[in-house]
Amino acid sequence: MVMYDKTSKRFEGKFANLPEGHLLVNLGPSHPATHGILQNIIQLDGERIVDSEAIIGYVHRCFEKLGERYDYNQFLVCTDRMNYISTPLNNIGWILTAEKMLQIEVPERVTYVRMIISELSRIMDHIICNGILGVDLGAFSGMLHMFHHRENIHSILEKLTGARLTTTFCRVGGMERDIYPEFVTEVKQVIAGLKPAMDEFNNLLIRNKIFNERTAGIGGISAEDAIAYGFSGPNLRAAGVAWDVRKDNPYMLYDKVDFDIPIGEDGSVLHRTLVRMEEMRQSIRIIEQLIDNIPAGSYHADLPNIFLPEKHRVYNNMEELIYHFKLIMHGIKVPEGEYYLATEGGNGELGFYVVSDGGKTPWRVHVRRPCFWFYQAFSHMVKGGLLADSVATMSSLNVIAGELDC
Repeated sequence: MVMYDKTSKRFEGKFANLPEGHLLVNLGPSHPATHGILQNIIQLDGERIVDSEAIIGYVHRCFEKLGERYDYNQFLVCTDRMNYISTPLNNIGWILTAEKMLQIEVPERVTYVRMIISELSRIMDHIICNGILGVDLGAFSGMLHMFHHRENIHSILEKLTGARLTTTFCRVGGMERDIYPEFVTEVKQVIAGLKPAMDEFNNLLIRNKIFNERTAGIGGISAEDAIAYGFSGPNLRAAGVAWDVRKDNPYMLYDKVDFDIPIGEDGSVLHRTLVRMEEMRQSIRIIEQLIDNIPAGSYHADLPNIFLPEKHRVYNNMEELIYHFKLIMHGIKVPEGEYYLATEGGNGELGFYVVSDGGKTPWRVHVRRPCFWFYQAFSHMVKGGLLADSVATMSSLNVIAGELDC
């Protein structure tokens, strides 16, 4: 733990006695390169990093504690604000956990739409990560090029959910609303535009000689160390470990669709970037298998004690009004017990551990947020490297402060 003595104006602990000529600098907490309010105290010998320590806690918003006060649908507003780059992935992970607790099955139409939105969200997440990496290294054009297509996905989310960023998309037992008439056509248009755009981005940035020199072999981590630190998602796969929750512990219909798990070799900045590029292509592949086969049917399960009835029915039917009243006043009653469900979020294994005492709100909520686990390895990954390379390393890890610090 790094401590600063205001009286003596000296650091205590690991940075108490610096060798002559060494310098302590702060990378963050308020710095664009930290991708959020994160502090990194770095010990430098010239431009080379001798040691460092990452400090979090600047944006802690008590989401897990709020989960003990909100009911199972209300907590969605908190999941929106964890990884705010790909909010539907968080929404769906939480709702799947609640549905597992209640042992309910939703119509296949709901599952198809949830999967399509999940993969569109994964693409958005990777566009931001790879695009911002280019910006952090001084290449702005690629980000602008891909951001246009990310905005197209946001337009679909806005028409579907009413919001662009904090979507609060799902509900226990289904979705907030059904897909709009042009949904299928517009999703097809977006992925048709993404394919050539990704090839152009690849030529513009990934094959750029300067980008390769700045990323190849930089900020790497071995498979053994990645596992020891609790890595998951693209950062783990870039180190050569073929672990993906969608394949290894499938949920929804991921065991029914065909897609590959891209893996890297040395866990470097370059390999993390390449893995995310290929994952976007695999997400498109998944969407193409689903988009023309969305089944007909309802956008929610027929569970009046769990899913709110439609307003026009509430206004005209006493029984529906009673269901509405009981759900609002008494909430969804979940059986007592401990539950855990993991999904593949934008950054890796996103898990929700919930303890229920049978009430309308959880007794305990804990979020297994992927950023928290791999960010602890940042100091290990940058040690011995250059200060400039630490910016590329953090950028390619895709640290989202809202997810890191629940």
